[in-house]
Parts: sequence; structure tokens; C-alpha cells
Amino acid sequence: MEKQEKLRLTALREAMRRNGIDCAVINSTDPHQSEIAPAHWRGREWLTGFKSENGTNGTAVVTQDKAYVWTDNRFFIQARQQLDGTGFEMMPLDGPDAVDMTGWICSHLKPEQTVAIDGMTNSVTDTLSLKEALDSKGIRLRADLDLLDEIWSDRPSRPLNELFVHDETLTGENTGDKIARVLEAAAKTTANAVLLPALDDIAWITNLRTSGDITFSPVFVAYLYLDLSGKKVLFTDGCKISADARAHLQKYGIETADYDTVTDFVSRLPEDTRLLIDPDLTAINIYEHISCATVMGGEDIARLKSIKNDTMLRNWGKAMEKDGVALVKFFSWIEKEFPAGNLTEMGIARKLREIRLSDPDCVDESFAAIVGWNEHGAIVHYEPSDATDVPVKGKGILLVDSGGQYKQGTTDITRTIALGGNPDSTQKHDFTLVLKGHIALSRAIFPKGTRGAQLDILARQFLWNEGKAYYHGTGHGVGFFINCHEGPVQIRMNDIPVALEPGMVLSNEPGLYIEGEYGIRCENLLAVEHLKTTPYGEFYHFRNLTLFPFDKKLIDFNMLTDDEKRWLEDYHREVYDRLSPLLNDEERGWLKDNTIFA
Repeated sequence: MEKQEKLRLTALREAMRRNGIDCAVINSTDPHQSEIAPAHWRGREWLTGFKSENGTNGTAVVTQDKAYVWTDNRFFIQARQQLDGTGFEMMPLDGPDAVDMTGWICSHLKPEQTVAIDGMTNSVTDTLSLKEALDSKGIRLRADLDLLDEIWSDRPSRPLNELFVHDETLTGENTGDKIARVLEAAAKTTANAVLLPALDDIAWITNLRTSGDITFSPVFVAYLYLDLSGKKVLFTDGCKISADARAHLQKYGIETADYDTVTDFVSRLPEDTRLLIDPDLTAINIYEHISCATVMGGEDIARLKSIKNDTMLRNWGKAMEKDGVALVKFFSWIEKEFPAGNLTEMGIARKLREIRLSDPDCVDESFAAIVGWNEHGAIVHYEPSDATDVPVKGKGILLVDSGGQYKQGTTDITRTIALGGNPDSTQKHDFTLVLKGHIALSRAIFPKGTRGAQLDILARQFLWNEGKAYYHGTGHGVGFFINCHEGPVQIRMNDIPVALEPGMVLSNEPGLYIEGEYGIRCENLLAVEHLKTTPYGEFYHFRNLTLFPFDKKLIDFNMLTDDEKRWLEDYHREVYDRLSPLLNDEERGWLKDNTIFA
């Protein structure tokens, strides 16, 4: 039977012919440039079949005789598998064989031909960059078509989940104070107003959340307008605003308007308005309707959100204790059930979700659990499905990357464990290389002004010394009961010009992936803290937030230095001391066996 994606590709090409389009470019996001879009905007996934619950980074390019999906190295294996038989082929976005997507389009189209994009899901930055390249070749660009809407007959509706108030005793700052700080940041750019399209920014500022708009993230579909005259407008669907949310908004003088009226609103702003917009986050179609002067910027707003206050960090500690307890229950359950041979990847993922959500403060997982047994662990963003699920039995390595959305904070942890007998020397060697990198980054001391790229080598050095590597980032920012992936700070090879500051929370997740055999990743969350001031300036370090042991069976202790052993013992002692009072006798015994060194 022909795959449905082939039929959809045929339908798209017919729609392109009807509209005089020679090339359609379809991205993976929504009007807010969300990493994971609501189902209503996940059209590239629907069209190509390359998808996952956690979202996939990819852009489809379709002409009348070619169909490709560009994606990054995290998804190469998955994309090749899922695109097989769909009429689409994978193109590498990065790595040694990378193909420049815009360059490919320019070289395969002729002057006077036309490229179409959806102007509501493409940012100002991306659109203008594409237009400049196309103009140089005499190729036209249209941003006024949503071609998928013509062929997607059962397209999901826009999400309409009710909002709730995130307790301000947990956030440590009220909405009014956040608005004042955002407008102060805007004023420094000479703007007197700001339009915020990023859903995590809006959730952070308003202290409002929802469940279900975006999978695994409690943000909601909206825009937020603020200006120095005191006007504040939240654009969202009216049925989403619960009585509590409405009272909360009224308390801070925030008006509400229908989501679809934002374009008309910006077209009628007073002439003396100087509107701050982030060109990386604002849709080109909204930008083209703005009637007043614009100021490009907005990076400082993301930075404000990324710096967590003391109340947040204290509550995050409680979330980590809750998560650590859940993980003790989960991993001890795996060890107990494994000998019977009845475990599967999907069954393990379901059990982990069940255990986490048994805590009333855990609203959801922070992403779909990555549970990879042996060769599936080598697929960086693997998610078990009906088509890929395998029994977890015999002997091997299990990689589990998971997290929870607790009202006290968001968690994200990866642990790699050996099951069915002692791992071989190669597996222990590879795991210990990854662990050494994890420890090196955790122990880093660095001066004020240091950026993530300047620390990245600490996590990779031991792998590189042996000609081994991973190509995903080492660390991403993490939100506070918002998005698990949060900008602007990152730790990765390519430089992100944002300095690490006290209060920022990032992941530390080096890994190694042996295709067809196994995957290894060690991940904790770290908080940046002030350490000391010397004649040479301020120095910072990291404090581990995550509370769960590393599998001692996978560690070659002969490869660890005395300092690394001491770090590991101190970390395991903290895990035991923090979690043991929260466990029953059996669980406490399991944790002691897995943390205390003889």
C-alpha cells in the first residue's frame, strides 16, 4: 500500500501548480517560533511523516520533481528511517556532509520562478535572509500562502485549553514587577512599546500557564503587547481565560483581545510608537502590518527570564527531590522486573510517566521520555513507538532521558544503566569518557563574562583525545515550569554571544553514540552561582541541582583521577542524604547500594 505521505506530496504539488508555485518551503514551527508547535501548525510533520512527540527540527523543500527534508545531526538516523517510502529524502543541515538549503534552492530554480513560504510561521530574520538570496538570482518569494491549508482537510484546530495562575509564592516575583523590568529593558533600546510573540516569555511575564496547548510545556498560545503609557493587552482566544486567570489579569491591568486581532492591532498603533520586536521570533506577516517605527532587539527579555531568583532556585531544589524520589522508584522497579523478561521500551516509558505524575505537583512530563535499549540508545532523540518498540531483555545498555514539569521547577535528566550482567570493557571505557567530561564541566570555575562555547571543550576533551565525538550541544538553558529548552544561554561548540550569569540553569549532557550498538549520555542540571571575587574579578561555578546516582557498574574507576573520584563520591553522598529521608526502607536500601562506596 502506498504511504499516505506520498499522496499528500502529490496533493501539495497540485496545489503548487494551481497557485503558480515552483518551490514550497515548509518549516516545523508556529507563529511564535516555538521549538515544539501545537498540532495545528505541525504541518511539515503531517506532510512528511518525519515526526515525534518531542517535535523534530526540519524543513521540507518541495519542487515538482524533488522533495527533501533538511534536519540536524540529532535526527539523521530517525529521519532516514521515517522518510523511507514517503517520496522525501533527508538532507543534512550540519556535519561534514552538510548541504546549504538556501543555496540548493537558488541553484535549482530559474529566474522568474516562485518560492512560497507561510508568512505566519517564518520569522523576519529567516524570511529576509531567504529573500535576499532569492533576489540575487531573480527568483520571486511569496509569503501570503498557507499551501497546506488547501490540502490538510482534517487539520487540528488551534488549542483552546484554559489558563491557570502559577502561584507567585513559587515564582518569587509578581507580574507587575516583571512587566516593569521588561519595559525598562525595552526603553534602553529607545523603544516605548514591545510586542512579545514567544510563548515562554508570555507565560513567564504573566505568571499564567495551561496544560495541553503545546505538548509537555505549560505555555499557551498568545501575544502580549506592553507600552510605557500603561497599555497592556494579552491576545488569546477568549474561551481560554478562566475566572481565576481573568481576575489575575485584571489585578495587573492587562486587557484581553482575540488572538486573531493582533495583526489589525499593530496596523493601528499611534505614529509616535516605537515598537520593540525580536526579528528572530516575530512572523514576517505581522511585521509587514506594523504601522509605526520598529526597533529590532529583544534579547534582553529572554535574558531576564533566564536568570532565576532565589525563590525559584529554592523551589527547584524541592522539584529535584520529588524527581529523585520518582527515579528511585522507577529504576529500582526496572531492576526488579528485568529478570522476568517482560519489559519493553514503551512499557518502561509508560511506567516512568505513571510514577512521575503520581505526584500532584507534577503537571506533565517535560518531554516524551527517550528510552533506548542497545542500538536504539544511539538514536539521539529516539522515542519508542508501536513501530519501533523492542523487548528490553538479554544483556545491554539502557539510556533513559526524561523529565517532569513540576510547579516547583522543570527537570531533565539522562541516566545510562547496564542490565543483564556486567558491561564489557569497551562499554565501561566509553561510559567513563563521557562521565569524565560531565564531571569536568560540573567542576568548572570561570570568570564573569564567560560564554558557553568557552566551556564546551571541558565536556568533550576526553572523547576528542581518542578520536570520538558527539555533535549535539552539551548544554541548554532550562525554564522554570515553562520550556525544558530555554534560550538564550547554551553550552555548545558554536558560539552563542550570551554570558553565563548567576541564576541561570543549564543542562550538562555529554554523550557518545555507537550506531547499531548503544548510546551513552550523562545529564544533570546545573545552576550558575557566584563563587568568589579576587583581584582578577568575579568568578562563578556550577551547583548541581539533579539528584540521582550514576550507574557504578558502567564506571572504570581506574580511568578516574582522585579529584574525579572525590567529586563522584561527594555527589552520591548528597543524593543519598537528600533523598533517603523521603523513601521507604526498601527504596532507601536500593539507593544506599547505588550511592555509597565501599
